Amino acid sequence: MHEHTFHEHPRKKERREDHLFEIKRKALVCTLLTLPVVLLSDTFQKILGVSIPEFYGSRLITVLLSSIVFFYGGVFFLKGSFQELKVARPGMMSLVSLAISIGFLYSSYAYASGGVDFFWELSTLIVVMLWGHFIEMKSVLGASKAIEELAKLLPKKANLIIKGSEVLEVDVSQLKVGDVVLIKPGEKVPADGVVLEGTAHMNESLLTGESKPVPKKEGDKVIGGSLNMEGVLKVRVEKTGETSYLSQVMKIVKEAQESKTKLQDLADKVAFYLTIIALLVGSITFSLWLYLAGDPQFAVERAVTVIVIACPHALGLAIPLVVAISTSYSSSRGILVRDRLSLELLRNIDVIVFDKTGTLTEGKFGLSDIRTKDIQENDLLRLVASLERSSEHVIAKALVEEALSRGLEVMKLEDFKSYSGKGVWGRVRGSEVAVGTEAFVKELGILSDEGLLKEGKKLSSQGKTVVLVGVDGKLKGILALSDRIRKESYDAVKSIKSMGKKVMMITGDADEVARWVSEELGIDEYFARVLPHQKVEKIKSLQGRGLKVAMVGDGINDAPALMQADVGIAIGSGTDVAIESAGIILVKSNPDDVLKAIKLSKVAYKKMIQNLFWATGYNLVAIPLAAGVLYRWGVLIPPPVAAILMSLSTVLVAINALLMRRSLE
Repeated sequence: MHEHTFHEHPRKKERREDHLFEIKRKALVCTLLTLPVVLLSDTFQKILGVSIPEFYGSRLITVLLSSIVFFYGGVFFLKGSFQELKVARPGMMSLVSLAISIGFLYSSYAYASGGVDFFWELSTLIVVMLWGHFIEMKSVLGASKAIEELAKLLPKKANLIIKGSEVLEVDVSQLKVGDVVLIKPGEKVPADGVVLEGTAHMNESLLTGESKPVPKKEGDKVIGGSLNMEGVLKVRVEKTGETSYLSQVMKIVKEAQESKTKLQDLADKVAFYLTIIALLVGSITFSLWLYLAGDPQFAVERAVTVIVIACPHALGLAIPLVVAISTSYSSSRGILVRDRLSLELLRNIDVIVFDKTGTLTEGKFGLSDIRTKDIQENDLLRLVASLERSSEHVIAKALVEEALSRGLEVMKLEDFKSYSGKGVWGRVRGSEVAVGTEAFVKELGILSDEGLLKEGKKLSSQGKTVVLVGVDGKLKGILALSDRIRKESYDAVKSIKSMGKKVMMITGDADEVARWVSEELGIDEYFARVLPHQKVEKIKSLQGRGLKVAMVGDGINDAPALMQADVGIAIGSGTDVAIESAGIILVKSNPDDVLKAIKLSKVAYKKMIQNLFWATGYNLVAIPLAAGVLYRWGVLIPPPVAAILMSLSTVLVAINALLMRRSLE
């Protein structure tokens, strides 16, 4: 509809806050100037039942004050109209300008010729339009501050470590890659980096939507803008400026707010045609009333009222305000919308296809199952970890990590032997412990247990790596390792299916692994042994069935499939959000956020439809009333009232959009 988003002032370089202040100043000045004009008008005096005696120069005062209001307050709309006409897209500004120009020219002529003017209607019309525009801009400003609020997250100063130990306070803008900074409790991280020394808990809620404090230790990455809740860290700077996480998020938020949806295009077309209709109906109204009543003033008043009440002001706000609020809301919760059309399409998706590794699963090798006989799980794991702690083998590392995560004590190893390709044996606090293959424990003469062996074969059939544990000559446990399913995946799959959508999985893993994950999560269909370049063919085949497909992957080897899908969703991107192949990016590695994105899509679309209804529906009643179809029955809308009704429709649209947050909580 307009090249200037939210009817912005033509001077595009001017800050929105200054723009808002300018409108407020004009509205206040024009209100004060209009008060005497209204008080001196015969119509207003009749309404109040009072009489102010006409004095010398009273009409001249009315003309002068109304002229100031027109040229000082009305010029705002005249300039906006010029911008619209320059791009051949007449809209709200053009209609308001036409209405006040006709009113001013006619009233000036009437005053000069001794006829009846309507300066007070003209002045109040401009005042109401200015205040309505101010309320609209204030709503927009509050909703579209996402980028500014993100920028505020970064501190202005940083503690730069120089000469090994000396700390120097510098501006964050001076930091460069490779610098080492000190971050104390209560301070914000000045730039993306990696922890060199120390442990701490970081609050990343405003950046990623992660509500719980995130523990950080040596080797972990930290995000610029996150808050150090406790502990002292030394961090090496890895990203600054435009390459930082925060800058990438700000860029994506800006792109999303500037991108258009199909509904925005519809709103623009409706606004354009509504403008044309307003001009035609206004012209017809003027001609008919001039012919029927023979009163030029009444005919002009009706035409001006029609033009004012049909202003597509609310239409210009209906979609962009929802976009601004939903973008602000989603970015603060780790859901980054790069392409608004993707979010709009997501609500109608038939099937969600998840990549397995790193999406539904954690993407790392770990203990998934443990079976024991005559020994507690933790006791068995403590013995195994004590035996394996010296090994560099991937299985050994995973088992030790699991024990430590459970807070188990790793005991002193008294004796140790390694058997290449088979397993390990050792003595821990007097107990002989063996960990390895079934053939290995048999070779050591360890007494077998049919129940445990049966469990081992079952776990092995699921594609898991199984090791046996013998203690003092008896088989005491079975340990299975695999890429573990995320806890959040269970609820995510269940909830998505409850919405009537199918859930499928695609993976390069073996069929038995894919089958196990699929059965465990209740997935409708899976594709196994699929190479990265073949994933796009699977997406095409699903689309060939007539299904609308959303692909959820890690954004690296899934890029072609993400682009082929109707909606591409990148997950588990962490601080790397520069994923051009995805329309939606989920910062946290949480498949449950897919469900939140679908909900956001539904709520945002619903609000857009509601706003389009409120922005256009009232015209069906308002325009005929403004034209005077019920004049015979005493129903007549004056121009200022038309301006109020038009402004109320705009305010209603703004309130409806602002209530969207409540629907999303």
